[in-house]
Amino acid sequence: LVERSSMADLSGQARREDTLASVTWDSSASVQRQPGQELELELFGQTEPAAAEVRASPRRLRRLLIASDVVAIIVGFVVATVLQQLLKPVPDDILHDEMLFAMIVVPIWVLMMGANHLFLARAISRFGEELRHLLMAGLMATGFLVVVLFAAQYALLSRLWIGLLFVCVTASLVTSRLIARRVFNNLRRNGRVRRPVIIVGTGCEAVTLLDATKRRPDLGYEVLGFTGDQIGERGDSAVLGSLDDTLDVVRRTGATGAILSVASLDPGVVNTLTRTLTDAGCHVALSSSLHDIDVSRTRSQSIDGRLMIYVEPTKRSRAHLFLKRTFDVVVAGLVFLLTLPIVLIAAVAVKLDSRGPVLFRQVRVGKDGEPFEMVKLRSMVQDAEAMRSELDGLNESSGPLFKMRSDPRTTRVGRFLRKTSIDELPQLWNVMRGEMSVVGPRPALPEETEQWTSDLVERLRVLPGITGMWQVSGRSEADFEMYRRLDLYYVDNWSLTHDIKIVARTFLVVLAWHNIH
Repeated sequence: LVERSSMADLSGQARREDTLASVTWDSSASVQRQPGQELELELFGQTEPAAAEVRASPRRLRRLLIASDVVAIIVGFVVATVLQQLLKPVPDDILHDEMLFAMIVVPIWVLMMGANHLFLARAISRFGEELRHLLMAGLMATGFLVVVLFAAQYALLSRLWIGLLFVCVTASLVTSRLIARRVFNNLRRNGRVRRPVIIVGTGCEAVTLLDATKRRPDLGYEVLGFTGDQIGERGDSAVLGSLDDTLDVVRRTGATGAILSVASLDPGVVNTLTRTLTDAGCHVALSSSLHDIDVSRTRSQSIDGRLMIYVEPTKRSRAHLFLKRTFDVVVAGLVFLLTLPIVLIAAVAVKLDSRGPVLFRQVRVGKDGEPFEMVKLRSMVQDAEAMRSELDGLNESSGPLFKMRSDPRTTRVGRFLRKTSIDELPQLWNVMRGEMSVVGPRPALPEETEQWTSDLVERLRVLPGITGMWQVSGRSEADFEMYRRLDLYYVDNWSLTHDIKIVARTFLVVLAWHNIH
C-alpha cells in the first residue's frame, strides 16, 4: 500500500501525496478497540467529554459517503435525460421507460463503485486513483445496463442516452467526490476526524515520521506514542512499551494500526510484527528509505517471497521534451493574449506610481547554468537592488533566499501587482523565447547558485518556470529546505499531468491571494 500525495508533501521519510514513506489504510476495517474508541468526529469544535462530544464510527461515515454518491448518481441521471430531450427528443413512452430505468441504474452504479473499492480509503488515497476507479465503475455500470436491456429485448434503447448517462453520472460523481475529499481533509486538519496510530521504533527515522504526520494534519494521523527502546520521550510523544508490547499497546490505546519505522528495526522484527499485527486485524504501514519519488513511478514486485519496489526511470526522452515545449507555447501564448490588456493597464499604473522603467530586468540562471535576462513588471523603487545590502539583517527566509513580508522597497502599485502575481506576466515572453517554462523550478539568481550544494545543481537540468511546486506549496512561506526538495522532486518526477495540476493550483492560489508577498 502506498499513500497519495500531493505532490507537495515531501517531508522526511513520510510525505503527503507522493512518497513511499507512509501508508494510508481504511480505518473501517475491524480492529480491536476499547469501547468508545471509534474514529472520532467532533462537531462544531466541541471537545468536552461525555455528552458534549459526538463520535461517528467509520461505518457511519461510509454510509454518509454512499448517500452522497446516490444523490450524485440521481443528479447525473436527470441531467442526462434532460440533455437527451434537448438534443434529440424521444416519445413520451420511451421517456417513461428511461425514468423507470433509474430503479436499475442507481443500485447498479453503487454496486460497481463498491466493486472498484471506491468506499475504501486505502484504495483511493490519491485523487488520480479515485478518478480511474470512477471511470471504470461508470463503464461497468453502463455496460451492465446495456446487457440487461439487450437480454430483455428492449429495442428502443437510445445510444445517445447511454452515452450521456455515462458522461453525466461520472461527472456528477467526480464533483461529489472532490467536495467530499475537501470536507474530509478539512475535518482531519481540524482534528475532528482522527486516525490514531502507534509508531513502532524509536530511531531518528521514527521521529521524522512523527514530524511528517504533524506537517500533514489533513491526513488525520494522531500519533499516540511509540514502542521500542525505553529511552523516554521521542519528539513530544512517550514510548508506551517495548517492541514485544506493540500489539498490547495498540489494543490498550485504541489505535487503528501502527506505522513501522523500518530503518529503526531489524528485518526479522519487521516481518514478525507485520504478521502479528495484521493477524490481529490491525492496519500496518511500513516506512521506506525512498523519499521524493513520485508514487506513480513505483510498482510492487515479488522475488522469492520478498516484496520489492520497482521505480520507473525518469522521463526525459525527446518525445517528452517536445510535449513539454508544446504545452509551454500553447499555454503561454493563450495566457499572453488573454492578459495583454491587464499588463498594459498595469504598465501605465507602474509608470504613474513611481519613477523608473516599467519593466524590471534581472539576470537569472537558466537551463544548464546558462544566464538569461528575466523580465517582470517593476514592483519596487528604482534603486531597489542597491538597497538590498541594507536589508540583509531583516531577511525572513533561510539559506540563500531573501524574503521580507513587508519589504520597504515595494511601491504602492507593486504591492498589488505582487499580491495578484500580475508582475510576473511578462515572463510569458521568456517562455515564448525558450528561456523559461510555464512550470519549473524557480529561476535562481547567480549569487544564490554559488551557495548551492551539488545535489541542488541538478535542478539546472530543466528550464526554470514561472510557477512550480514551490510556488503553489506555501508560496513565500516555504523555507529553503522545502524549496530545495520541491524543486528536485519536480526535476526527478516530471510529467505533463504534474504540469497541468500545478498550473491549475497556481490559478487557485493567486485567486485566493494566499501566502503571497
